[in-house]
Amino acid sequence: MPGETDRTGAVIREANEHRRQVEECVAHLKQVLPFIPDLLIQLGTGLGNFGEKIQAELILPYSKIPHFPCSTVDSHSGNLIIGRLGDKKVAVLQGRFHFYEGYSTKEVSFPIRVLSLLGAKTLILTNAAGGLNPLFPAGSIMVFRDHLNFLGENPLRGPNVDEWGPRFPDFSTPYHPGLIKTALDSASHCAIRNVISGTYVCIPGPSLETPAETRWLRDCGADAVGMSSVPEIIVARHGGMDVLGLSVVSNVNDPDNFQPIVLEEIIATAEAMEPKLEQLIVEIAGRIAI
Repeated sequence: MPGETDRTGAVIREANEHRRQVEECVAHLKQVLPFIPDLLIQLGTGLGNFGEKIQAELILPYSKIPHFPCSTVDSHSGNLIIGRLGDKKVAVLQGRFHFYEGYSTKEVSFPIRVLSLLGAKTLILTNAAGGLNPLFPAGSIMVFRDHLNFLGENPLRGPNVDEWGPRFPDFSTPYHPGLIKTALDSASHCAIRNVISGTYVCIPGPSLETPAETRWLRDCGADAVGMSSVPEIIVARHGGMDVLGLSVVSNVNDPDNFQPIVLEEIIATAEAMEPKLEQLIVEIAGRIAI
């Protein structure tokens, strides 16, 4: 039927345009990067100062990179940093994009797709999240063991590019067991308290959770909730990257004694935990073999 044909054509055109933009961005970065990074680190809310730990050889504002989205969130600087962390060649995404900003999950995950195609093998991803598990106090660092995608959209939706990854990627182990162990061992070695592992749930936002939603998310098996990260993780795994997720638990949501959630307090908690998270990432990076 004509309507179905038109819709199919629109889907194919959109997919082809996305592929064109990704490939143009990859080609551009191949020309300007001093080297291809092995390790990619994405920094979340209140955690942008880690870029100062990098022996930077190139700093590119997102606005100068072809087809990169631009962050509209104040706490996300918006730079791609290429440099070294110890003996590792790294790329740092200083800030991310969010579904609630109006971007699609393909746009949100665009930098991860580009860096994976450039050759990055491992992704360490950080964010700030609200606590759902009452045993995880504010100021904890949660290592992802699993996730729930409640965005209602998947960045792999639409025609698959077989050169990028399989049509139906396996997610039986979304987070690399060796990286999880390395993270927990690193926390123990650095004497960083309250580093635990759990399940992260991603919701669309930007409205924060109601008490009923909090109770439901907890009953679903989630230990922490946020509005980011899962699209990037899906694309990273689709592209064959090993993934480690780290959340700073910035507050604890108790549906039976619900308190107002203040964004400024979330950012302040994440910033207060930043030195410990930086120490943990440096230790992890030094231990992993790439």
